[in-house]
Amino acid sequence: MPTYEELVAETAPARIDNYEDYRAVHTRFLELFGRRNKKTAAEAKLMALLGVLIQDYDRRHGLPPDDSTPAERLRFLLDTSGRTAADLLPVFGQRSHVHEALNGKRAIGVDHARKLGELFGMRPGFFI
Repeated sequence: MPTYEELVAETAPARIDNYEDYRAVHTRFLELFGRRNKKTAAEAKLMALLGVLIQDYDRRHGLPPDDSTPAERLRFLLDTSGRTAADLLPVFGQRSHVHEALNGKRAIGVDHARKLGELFGMRPGFFI
């Protein structure tokens, strides 16, 4: 069984500053989480450390400022989720409507907000 120090050396945890690093740390966290009751004490300790790093990243990058517009919120979620404007086609139906919504030239209505909420796992009110 590897020691905590060996696990840390193998994983090399550090402050997460970009989405690629976030995905790597999150993947390792989920691997450990998936072990459920079969985790060693060292693995549980590493998982706790990775959880702190993930929470820190989420606090810094999780949500846009409260005074942001719906278009800014939508762009923010695209930037931080790894999704693209093409992923919004099922929501808005046309490429031009996607770009208008992202640029704030098209209001996000209730139906669009509901679909965006499903896509991003958020409350629809976040987009209105």
